[in-house]
Order: sequence, then C-alpha cells, then structure tokens
Amino acid sequence: MEETKKDQNATNRRSFLKTSAIAASAFMIVPRHVLGGKGFLAPSDRLIVAGIGAGGKGQSDIAEFAKSGKADIGFLCDVHDSRAANSVKAFPKAKYYRDWRELMDKEAKNFDAVSVSTPDHNHAIIALAAMQLGKHVYVQKPLTHDIYEARALTAAAKKYKVVTQMGNQGASNDGPRQMKEWYDAGLIGDVHTVYAWTDRPVWPQGIPWSANKAQVPSDLDWDLWLGTAPYKDYVDKLVPFNWRGWWDYGTGALGDMGCHLLEAPFSVLNLKYASEVQASVGSVYVDEFKRGYFPDSCPPSSHVTLKFPKTTKTKGDVTVHWMDGGIQPERPEELQANETFGDGGNGTLFIGTKGKMMSETYSANPKLLPLTKNKDIKVAQKFARVQGGAGGHYKQWVEAAIAGYGKQEVSSPFEIAGPLTEALLMANLAIRGVDVQRKNSEGKISYPGRNIKLLWDNDLMKVTNLDDVNQYVKREYRKGWTLGA
Repeated sequence: MEETKKDQNATNRRSFLKTSAIAASAFMIVPRHVLGGKGFLAPSDRLIVAGIGAGGKGQSDIAEFAKSGKADIGFLCDVHDSRAANSVKAFPKAKYYRDWRELMDKEAKNFDAVSVSTPDHNHAIIALAAMQLGKHVYVQKPLTHDIYEARALTAAAKKYKVVTQMGNQGASNDGPRQMKEWYDAGLIGDVHTVYAWTDRPVWPQGIPWSANKAQVPSDLDWDLWLGTAPYKDYVDKLVPFNWRGWWDYGTGALGDMGCHLLEAPFSVLNLKYASEVQASVGSVYVDEFKRGYFPDSCPPSSHVTLKFPKTTKTKGDVTVHWMDGGIQPERPEELQANETFGDGGNGTLFIGTKGKMMSETYSANPKLLPLTKNKDIKVAQKFARVQGGAGGHYKQWVEAAIAGYGKQEVSSPFEIAGPLTEALLMANLAIRGVDVQRKNSEGKISYPGRNIKLLWDNDLMKVTNLDDVNQYVKREYRKGWTLGA
C-alpha cells in the first residue's frame, strides 16, 4: 500500500527524534574540558556573585570568592563610592550600584548569589530580599542586629532552599573539629562551664553621641547607609568603622567577636538557645560620684553570664561567661606562669569534670591543659576537615552554592549561625537592660534591669521578667523599610 503523507510525517518525526537523541547523548559524554580547554569551567559550574558592601571587610570577602576560581564578581554595590574604589578597580567588569534594591530589581536574573557585608543593622533586610529571589547568601557576622531577624533568616533559609553561610571563618578551622574529637573521646569529661573573652572594643564606646553635625561626604549616600535605622544627622568618625559601638547600627564587642569565640562551644557542646542571662558593665564617670548615662552607646566593657539547657552532649546545664573590654577570667592553675592564656587578648576555655581545654580566636590552636598533655594525644580523626581551614570558608560556600541546596555541607549555615547569633543578641539584651530607666510619680529614677537576671521564653521570643528590653528583640524599622515575609 502506498505510504500516506501522514505516515511519512510520522516516520520523519521518529527518525528526527532518534537522530536527535543519539546526537544529544553523544554530546553529553564529551568532557567539558575538551570543549573549553584544560581548566575550563562551564557557565553552570561558576557562581555569579553580587557583592553588597564592597569596602573594608566586604572588599576582602569579595576577593576571596573570586580567589576560589569558581566565582565571578558580576555586580558591586556600596553606598560609599570611595570605600568601594578598590573593589571596583579589582573587578572592572562588575556593574556598580549604590542602592541594593535597584540592583535586585534590575539584575536579579543575572546573578546567582549575594554577599552581604554592610553594618549590622542592614544585614537582615538585604539577606532576606536576596533569599526571596532564590539567591544563595553569604552574610558577615553577626548574622543580624536583632533576635527576631536571626529567627526570620533561619526560617527563610529552609523555606527558600538556598545555600547560606555566615562569615564566621573559624567555623571552618580545624579547631572546632579537633576539640569535638577530644570531647567525644572523654578527654576532659563533662563540660559545665565555658569562658570566652576579648580585648574588643577597639573603637570608642561608653560615650555620648556627638552634638556636632558634620557635612556628609559627597560620595556617601547617608540615607541609604542609615537604611533601617532611625534618621540622625551625619557626624564625623562614625563611618566607616566606629558605628560598631552604637546600638542603632552595631552590636558591640559581642557582635564583632562573639561568633568567632563562641563557635567552638556551640559546635562541641551542641548548644542551641539560652534560657537566662545576666550582665554587669563597665561604668563611665563624668564627675565626682556622677555616673554617665549613654544609652545609645555600647558600654566600654561587660561580663555576661548565659545559661544553656542540657544538650545531647552534656549531662546538665552549661554556664557560658562572656567578657570584653580587656576583662579576662582567672588563669587556669594548670597554666604555667609564663604560658599564654588563649592568644593573649582573646580566647575560649572549656572546663570539664576531668580536665580543661582552650583555644584562640577563630577556635585556632586548641590545647589541652596542662600543655604537657598535648604531647601524647592519641585520638583518631572522625570529622572531615575543610580544605584551607578558615581561609577555605569562602570556597566552601561557593562550591556548595554551585552544587545546590542540600548537596554539600557548609560550616556555618543559618540553621547553626541563627541560634549562635541569637545567643549573642540575648547577651546584649542584658547589657542594654542595665540602662533601662523608670521614673516614679515623684520623678525619682530607678534602674530595674541592674543586678537581676533575665528569663527568656524561647518560643515566644521574649524576656518574661523585664518587658522594657523586649523592644530590642524586634526593633522598629525606619518608615519605608520593612523586613519581607
């Protein structure tokens, strides 16, 4: 029977599909390096990063992503042009924006991931906006300015299924893994107490806000820099670094160094959320017996005590002491007179029922005490190390983002970084509570937040015995700025 035109079309279609499938399968088995040459990475194997905050720490973060060899810096964004100048010079092909909102509106289809390295008060709003666009995010420590924001970002990472990493490089160091191995092997028994201390702040704190309005630099968008914070006139010596000591923008010494020094206790002991906190702070006297009152500024020093409930790694509650402003705990008696405690200015000390161990900044150089014990340690390695240690923190995130959500492990995902950040911010609630004032009907001032401990309801995210500090759990953003759902 003569083949109809319809039969011919069907036969031709089957032949086309068969031929196309064979051709496609042949193409798929050709190695990518054959197509692009030795060392070639296909576009799908590269991460295009938008760096928001391109000066200071942002500059070094962006450079590290590029150094991984698997990331392209496609976009740069900064409110302060001169601060971003070095990054602009280093990445001339990157398109530059001042307003991160404009960047995301116009270029969302053209990048895969976002690095956030701005002052603390704008971390959350930028990071969440990026996550809602399906972008992987790397956010400098501390993760957020407020407890509410930390909880929101932790939930968002899971909701939007993106790869997240906090800029807590010590989490990728060998130190936390080494100490976990020692602890799991029972070398120091059950840990019940931890001390962490720092020589920060290394910027002014415990001072009044300047009364001298200054001229805004021509290359700085002051309104964008303020972002979520209340409007104030520009003053000298706030930008680019000293904002850390002001509550509207920074989180003090805890925000700067807390993640680096408390990473190991959280990792080793599996700490999550604290149940109570108390604080004492250094005082500044402005005259004879006249204590200064500077509630807008973080104090010059503090000692905070947090209690964490029993975990899967402890037999009971764990007490964590935080000290800053140069305050340090008593030297362990196991240390000889001339042996360095921590790294001198910073450190972490674990006290167990059978012994002690300590580490330096970034959880580096862990040691058992007395130091003579370190000569004969025989504990097998059971936790994989991150290639490059702290320096490999960036490449680890880049590779995980390329692989996709849930495919590769990162050291400081928001599910870990969120609770760690919340602990630091809860400590700050106790510090800020010291400055809470109340006036009675006769005008007499009292300070109800001093010499007490705060009790925390983790589910409700509130302090139950001093409502005055709950305003800092979730601050009110400036009009026009909102944290997305």
